[in-house]
Amino acid sequence: MTGIPEAFARFRSDLDAAVTRGRRAATAAGAKSAAQRDRNRQLAEQAKARQVQPDRHAATSPDVQRVATGFRHHRGLPVEELPSGAELLTPEKSREQTDANANAVPPRPVLGSRAAAGPSGQLPPERGDDEDFSQARILY
Repeated sequence: MTGIPEAFARFRSDLDAAVTRGRRAATAAGAKSAAQRDRNRQLAEQAKARQVQPDRHAATSPDVQRVATGFRHHRGLPVEELPSGAELLTPEKSREQTDANANAVPPRPVLGSRAAAGPSGQLPPERGDDEDFSQARILY
C-alpha cells in the first residue's frame, strides 16, 4: 500500500510543475503579445503620419488584407483605416499633385442654351442676378 501515497505525491508534483510551466508560458506569451501590439501601434502611427517608407516587396496583397479585416470585424477587434502600400509608395511630388487635383474646383458646366432673340432681334440683357431669369427667356 505504500505505492499509492508515493504515486499520489509524484502526481501532485508533476501537476504542480505543469501548472508552473503553463503560467510561465502564458506570462511570456502575454509579454510578447504586448510588445507586438506596441510595435504595431507605433507602425500604424508612422503610417498615418506618412513617416514610413515600405519596400516594394513588403506590401500585403489585397486578399490577405481583406481576410485580416474580416477576421478582426468578426472578433469585434478595431480595424484602423491606414494608407495602402501603393499610396505610401507614391513619390511626394505625385501625392502633392493628386491632393491639388482632388481639391481643385471643377469648372461649372454650361447647361441649356442661350435665350433666343425676341421680336426686335435682340437678346435679353444679361443680368448678374438670378431673379426670375426664366421670364426673360420666355418673353423674348
